Amino acid sequence: MKAKAALGLILAAICLPLAGGTQPQELKLIQLNEPNKTRGLPLMQALSVRASVRDWSEKDLSLQDLSDLLWAANGINRPDSKKRTASSAMNAQDVAIYVFMKDGVYLYDAAGQTLIPVVAGDQRSQIAMARPGGPGGPGRPPGAKPEGMPPGAKPEGAPPEAKPQGPPPGPPGGGKPSRAPVQLVLVSDTSRFGGGTPEMKNEWGAIDTGIVSQNISLFCAATGLGTRPRAAIAKDKLKALLKLTDTQHPFLEHPVGYMK
Repeated sequence: MKAKAALGLILAAICLPLAGGTQPQELKLIQLNEPNKTRGLPLMQALSVRASVRDWSEKDLSLQDLSDLLWAANGINRPDSKKRTASSAMNAQDVAIYVFMKDGVYLYDAAGQTLIPVVAGDQRSQIAMARPGGPGGPGRPPGAKPEGMPPGAKPEGAPPEAKPQGPPPGPPGGGKPSRAPVQLVLVSDTSRFGGGTPEMKNEWGAIDTGIVSQNISLFCAATGLGTRPRAAIAKDKLKALLKLTDTQHPFLEHPVGYMK
């Protein structure tokens, strides 16, 4: 009996890992390296070579490159005051960086210089926005009529119907998932602003996101990495995936990788 029980325990130990083999592995906290603050081109040279890149190697970034990238984007550069490499309205520090990689999604923690697990599995294909529906506007198929219009009716002054010529072009860079190994989604939490109307807070959040975006672009230009900012992202899908609140707004995405 004891031998059978022991055999059962051994088989269970073997089968459990196999049963979970098709599931995404549990993500763990990643401790980033201390940033190398002496690397890269001087600022004026970095500006002279800054350009938007649309094709990358799928090779994973080294831990040092990833660590330096995130610190340059919005890390803490004055530890005594906890202030950042990117300025923000009212020092709200409203911009969070979600890091999409092959194994999952992480949240950059500047205070600890770590990556906090958010969602397991390769979610990079969830970022790109689907191409809009054309003349009918986002969410409407091509040729759709405004709501409330009777069947067969045409809007006043509408031109004659033309034969479809294929799907209308989407926004530059939209609709096609990027295969860059690291993709940074920049999210502003407008609740961090102490005052102002919702419209003002949204504007400040967009401006703060742009400052972080420029840091990313300049770091990549200075170190030979490739990137570009993309606003054509699936905001509603990202809010659901990342479990964002109503005041957390995804504004931009930066694919980052080694250039081919």
